[in-house]
Amino acid sequence: MTPAKALAIFGAKYLFIAILIIAFFYFLRQPNSVRKRMLLLAAIACPLILLIARIIAIFYYDPRPFVVGHFTPMIWHEPDNGFPSDHALLCAAISSWAFPFSKKLSAVAWLLTLLVGFSRVYVGVHHPIDIAGSVVISIATTAAVYGMLKRPAKLSLEPKGPK
Repeated sequence: MTPAKALAIFGAKYLFIAILIIAFFYFLRQPNSVRKRMLLLAAIACPLILLIARIIAIFYYDPRPFVVGHFTPMIWHEPDNGFPSDHALLCAAISSWAFPFSKKLSAVAWLLTLLVGFSRVYVGVHHPIDIAGSVVISIATTAAVYGMLKRPAKLSLEPKGPK
């Protein structure tokens, strides 16, 4: 196996864990007031992202590349609907969630998200539209939730007190 294939397989199967770990340790290093805002955004946005993705998947079916191309992918996968990519959805959700709190963390997470997405395409289990759909769903949902949470005083993500 070539190093490129080994890296792609690692990226497709395990790289999402790095994003989870990085986000978790960033979260732990924040003061309680920031943690509360981070949790509030995640608690609302993440289930909505998953719900929206599942609803869209009912109406849009994208057979996996190995099904339509009649080849064996580099990693095993069920021959089910490839849209959206669950791995890319999770990574993009974390990357989107991180953005309001740390542009640097978000940039690192987005870079890793793109690597996960590229890897999933390279190993033959997703089409690029599956990855792009996951990214769009995550960004749009998180932005909408963040925008709604900024408005009412009771659910604000902005710090309270004098500026």
